[in-house]
Amino acid sequence: MTHTDPFLDLSARTGRFGYGSPRALTFCADGERLLLLRSTGPEDPVERLWLLDLTTRQERLVADPSALAPERTGDPADLPVLERRLRERLRLWAPGIGSYAATADGAVAVFALDGRLFRTDTATGVSTELAVAGPAFDPRPDPSGQRVAYVANGELHLAPAPALHPAGPLSPRDGAVWGVAEFAAAEELGRTRGHWWSPDGSAVLATRVDESALPLRHFADPADPGRAPESFAYPQAGGPNADVQLWVLGLDGRRVRLRWDAAAFPYLTAASWEGNGEILLTVADRPQQTVLLLTADPATGETVELSRTEDEFWVDDLPGTPARLADGRQLTGHDTPAARGLALDGKPLDTDGLQVRRVTGTLPDGGLLVEAGEGDPADQHVYRIDQDGGRPRRLTEGPGVHSALAAGATLLLTSATPDGVHRRVRFRGEEFPLADHAAPLPHRVRPLLARVTEHGLPTAVVYPRAHVAGRRLPVLLDVYGGPGYQAVASEPRRWQLRQWWADQGFAVVTCDNRGTPFVSPEFTRAIFRRFSQVALEDQVAALHALADRHPDLDLGRVGVRGWSYGGYLAALAVLRRPDVFHAASAGAPPTDFRAYDTAYTERYLGLPQDNPEGYLADCLIPDAPSLTRPLLLIHGLADDNVHPSHTLLLSEALTRAGRPHGVLPLPGVSHMTPDGRMESIAAAELAFLRGALRPDSSM
Repeated sequence: MTHTDPFLDLSARTGRFGYGSPRALTFCADGERLLLLRSTGPEDPVERLWLLDLTTRQERLVADPSALAPERTGDPADLPVLERRLRERLRLWAPGIGSYAATADGAVAVFALDGRLFRTDTATGVSTELAVAGPAFDPRPDPSGQRVAYVANGELHLAPAPALHPAGPLSPRDGAVWGVAEFAAAEELGRTRGHWWSPDGSAVLATRVDESALPLRHFADPADPGRAPESFAYPQAGGPNADVQLWVLGLDGRRVRLRWDAAAFPYLTAASWEGNGEILLTVADRPQQTVLLLTADPATGETVELSRTEDEFWVDDLPGTPARLADGRQLTGHDTPAARGLALDGKPLDTDGLQVRRVTGTLPDGGLLVEAGEGDPADQHVYRIDQDGGRPRRLTEGPGVHSALAAGATLLLTSATPDGVHRRVRFRGEEFPLADHAAPLPHRVRPLLARVTEHGLPTAVVYPRAHVAGRRLPVLLDVYGGPGYQAVASEPRRWQLRQWWADQGFAVVTCDNRGTPFVSPEFTRAIFRRFSQVALEDQVAALHALADRHPDLDLGRVGVRGWSYGGYLAALAVLRRPDVFHAASAGAPPTDFRAYDTAYTERYLGLPQDNPEGYLADCLIPDAPSLTRPLLLIHGLADDNVHPSHTLLLSEALTRAGRPHGVLPLPGVSHMTPDGRMESIAAAELAFLRGALRPDSSM
């Protein structure tokens, strides 16, 4: 896909400046080797598997999909359905090796290519294709690396097959899907896998997913009428969820179901073996106000509660918790209205002044390695937190978004700063960079950050690089505004497109309204039981506050654009506040949250049966007759996250009300808009917004 604009063309050719950048990094247990995925350069999209020996600093190509499967097209439509949907959940669009799994020592890695299963000896780089029972999905090696568990046709299989199952699956053929993460887990709950080997390799812990009670969503590609429609089970707010069970499947034929109160705690958010005789699992109730850490006996299936985390709103996801540490103490999140912290056995740790975002591991000295905000929420740093009460020690410096990965005494620090993204390895007292072949970022963007209004809303303004003070500019509100995503952050890649928008003649404004993460729990929970009111009020208030600071912002010409929740907020803006917003481009908007998924929607709004007023107040369909401003609706027709019916229903209501609007359908395009589609959409939005906000347009 080609683009006439130089920036958009470069963005598309380089995978939004991500091709050639390492990802899926995995330390071997000894911390002396690092496995990673990366393409060979900034315009090569095909991701390969590499091994870095930290003792010699030598990097070797371990597996090259171009050599193993040269006939691959790279077309996502050619992937097995489960693989394609997992990539959608993980927001992966580069062809090649999408994911891999390795033994703890890193000696063996396994992966799937278009349903074919490969096992690689990382020392020699020799890859062997294994025979499979069908298109292979999510292969995982046993601890020895000799046998691989994988999913094919909804069944859990082994390769090579053991003598007890020479021709059949390890899982029962009972109509359920085995060994996968259901939609709610993969999209909303942070669990993207569904099977785990025991430490001795004698059994596999596997999910059993029954989606028979769920309604079906259907997709057809009108641009390819010869292709059969596709359907999948979707958990719609207020309706049934998938029935998820956990079973221990022994290679000797034994089968044991783990039992907990699944009626009260239907969500399985994490599972792992803690030894051959113990399994740990995390479960949550449907409103996600109570989260339990359970220990399970794999021989009997009995479970015992280890810790309980409760919240009157919802238990916000804090990766790395709940967990049991090596000394047996239970690590949980500990929220106050002002801060997100940690607790051991219910006793808060000294994290005063921090907003903890993730626990990444435990250091050799017993300290907890965490990522947290301090002061400006746009920045994130890495800290060592003392389990026994000492003050946190910061391990990173300078503005930016810093993160960490550790194994033993080895530490990998990633620093995303205004100068770019840099990764450095700390190994045996030395520090050296990790190779990155991504294209240099074309813009060094320094957004003008400010906290505004009585709520301290994080905001940013980006001007054209050639802007002359005193020249009034139309305003483009580039918005997300929903729970779980922070838009105003010191991560340089997210500002590249905003700088391009500014260079087209806009003052680009971004605001994290209440409801977004990382300011404080109180800030995030302000949208409980009602999305629209607080989000829109805050965006309007932020615009006016910024106009007082920036006299070149012309609030007589304000456009708004967004995708997903941002698309919802963009459409909401012109429908309900046409006095402030004069045009909107709304991409993939969930126009009626009664038709969105259970785990996300019910966390914030509750069940539709319990909060009908809140759901109705957040629905855009009844607002259709009030449209008086230009509105462009954009939606991928292969979007299995926000189904295209959301846009079509709003368009239908607008048409019935006689309200002119535009609709840009994207055949074959998913929620991710990969392969240059995002850049094509931006070009279409630019033409629309320029026309809608020109000085002589009627507004």
